[in-house]
Amino acid sequence: MSLAHDRQSTHRREPLLDDGNKPFEQQAHATPVDWAVFQEQVKTSLAEYFAAQKFAAKAYSPAFVELWDHIAASTSGGKWMRPKLVYLTYHAFGGQDWRACSELAAAYEMLHAALLVHDDVIDRDFVRRGSATLGATYRDAATAQGHAREAADHAGYSAAIIAGDLLLTGSLRLATSATAGHAQASAILATVHEAIFASAAGELDDLLFSLGRVSPGLGDVLNMERLKTAVYSFEMPLRAGALLAGVGQESADALAAVGRDIGVAYQVVDDVLGTFGQESVTGKSVESDLREGKRTILTTFAQGSGEFAEALTAFRDGRAEVDDVRAVLHELGAKEYALNLAQSLVSDALGKAQQLDVPEFLYLELAQICDYVLARRN
Repeated sequence: MSLAHDRQSTHRREPLLDDGNKPFEQQAHATPVDWAVFQEQVKTSLAEYFAAQKFAAKAYSPAFVELWDHIAASTSGGKWMRPKLVYLTYHAFGGQDWRACSELAAAYEMLHAALLVHDDVIDRDFVRRGSATLGATYRDAATAQGHAREAADHAGYSAAIIAGDLLLTGSLRLATSATAGHAQASAILATVHEAIFASAAGELDDLLFSLGRVSPGLGDVLNMERLKTAVYSFEMPLRAGALLAGVGQESADALAAVGRDIGVAYQVVDDVLGTFGQESVTGKSVESDLREGKRTILTTFAQGSGEFAEALTAFRDGRAEVDDVRAVLHELGAKEYALNLAQSLVSDALGKAQQLDVPEFLYLELAQICDYVLARRN
């Protein structure tokens, strides 16, 4: 299948309206082919959205205005993987309306922020990558007012849930704006809905696996990791950018399959870093997954080993150190298995991309992303 010849005509839109009822400047045909330029345009799309919401919030309460400041801050930083994937397929297949593309890319970055905020609540975390979370701000404020720890934690989690809900809504609104007048608007919007739907399914499986409700095999854990991370982080951004550029749905699905393999490999490496990484580099505790009973490729590979079960129980009871558990995992070959699996997955992804005959620019970018996935340290 050659994607280079499987695309529909790109769309042209009438000027859109922001929340202040002022027309956005039409930027179709102004083509920022450079990623750095496009990234700034995505930041502008996010800033415009947050400014409009903050202005509207003034009619509600000062506290709501302040919350929007914290929400806006939650989208700063990060690796910008999802916007870049939207950009890559849109650019590779000749997209022209870069305003629309920046809004769609911003929608995926906002979705990422929403899921992270909610994930922090699920994991009962107030620190992410070494920095305080949005919830921590409200927890600390409640603590300063004299509330007990349990009440302060509840305040932090509650504010985070509210913020995450608003971010999810914002993601859908931006995606709707980006696709206005597009022949494949429904299919493009469906990518965002699928991203949210799949992530929810993955989070639920992750929770139930950690409770021991079921005893998942390696395939179950890989599927959970695909649903929780790969769908919204890799599959759907690639698919969405291609559809926005005019690529047909069958070919966009094939591109999503490439993203699926890369995304699962990313999460497998994340499992390795979550246990064998350096906290000073990853910003993540190497104890939390093991202590909380998280199902990862490593722990699932080792299940059935009496030595691992004994070491894990001793660690959770305070009779052993995390290094003792890591040593057993290493001896069992869990780390080697996971890294080999990640290597195999990215090889499969690039093989699929070759079979699709994607433009050379896109293939080289995907190859660089695969290299990053395998070599990443955080």
